[in-house]
Amino acid sequence: MVRKAYPRRNFLADGMCLLGVSLLNSLSFSPPRLISTQDGTRKTVTSGDTGGMIVYSEEYITREMPVSFLHDWITPVQHFFVRNNELMPGLDVANWRLSIVGEVAHPLELTLQELGRYEPGRVTNTLECAGNGRAFFSPRVTGVPWSRGGVGNGTFSGPPLAKLLEAAGLKRTARHVAFRGVAVPSPSPPFIRSIPIAKALDPETLIATEMNDAPLTPEHGYPLRALVPGWIGSASIKWLTEIRVMTEEFHGFFMDSAYRLPGDTLTPDNPNAKVPTRTITSLAVKSIISFPTDGSVIDASTTPVRIRGADWAGESDIARVEVSTDGGRSWRSADLSLEHARFSWRLWSFAWTPPGDGEYDLLSRATDRSGRSQPMQMRWNPGGYLWNAVDRIHVIVRGTRAA
Repeated sequence: MVRKAYPRRNFLADGMCLLGVSLLNSLSFSPPRLISTQDGTRKTVTSGDTGGMIVYSEEYITREMPVSFLHDWITPVQHFFVRNNELMPGLDVANWRLSIVGEVAHPLELTLQELGRYEPGRVTNTLECAGNGRAFFSPRVTGVPWSRGGVGNGTFSGPPLAKLLEAAGLKRTARHVAFRGVAVPSPSPPFIRSIPIAKALDPETLIATEMNDAPLTPEHGYPLRALVPGWIGSASIKWLTEIRVMTEEFHGFFMDSAYRLPGDTLTPDNPNAKVPTRTITSLAVKSIISFPTDGSVIDASTTPVRIRGADWAGESDIARVEVSTDGGRSWRSADLSLEHARFSWRLWSFAWTPPGDGEYDLLSRATDRSGRSQPMQMRWNPGGYLWNAVDRIHVIVRGTRAA
């Protein structure tokens, strides 16, 4: 597909190294292809294509993990969701440079080898697309119709951003840090986002080079990506080439229009009303049910049934997960796994003995240590962002033992 080039932007121009779109033979990347979908929006591909992932686009690579794949605390890379707002760039790794410019005393331009001399940090973090759960909004909204699997938990390592900023020498005027990666020329605005300086200086905010103890894959940002733990996935910019320290928040489409939440007065009846909005930062408190899956038939001849799932709360910590097996009339505490880290999800399980054959609504509800809980009903927003209503699935039970 031929795309028109867009004019070069002034943003980050003085230190930018735009690497073009040619591929290195040594990297042997296959060009992305567009997959036609069964219903116009998505297709589940079988093993041998992309490992059973739900594919929304292989042009702008967008893949969701089927929730039935959620077995482990650390998500295997091949099952980790992918959301690319831009086309996959060509990567001239031999000439790659990371520039640190703006409100710094000593602007830097670092090669990958020079970055490797910094002591790496390591953080286990749950990355979630801000639109995960968008398919559940009513009325429906436009955008990728994520269900539950636009999320994954991985271990990332690389130089702490604070160490790089320290080497560049922050000026007293430093208030925000903007990230930009390599972009394939297209009519779309460049994908640039910024974070406040306090979050940039968190020792667990990284310039990640590895994921799950291996180099990043191209679709996950190789060779460098920002890793902003606890925040929505779009904050962790991929294919990173420039960090600009700024006196104010960056202004551009993906800060001023996208990834924002409106105030309480916006309703589906008046979706274009002019109301104040705020930039989305931290993830919401949330739990999902991974087993059984929605609509499944459970053989309960051997009980109890082990209901399983995961929960997370962005920069907060989970206090408890509760499960209802009667459609929300009563709730009981689930067991939380011992595997845990500051910004990561926790797995949970609940032993359930169905009282008899029939149909059941199973619900899960997480609460964090600040007292935030998943709501029973989610307030609508036009971007379909931060869905975190109580998770609900419907199952059919057969084979229960007579009393």
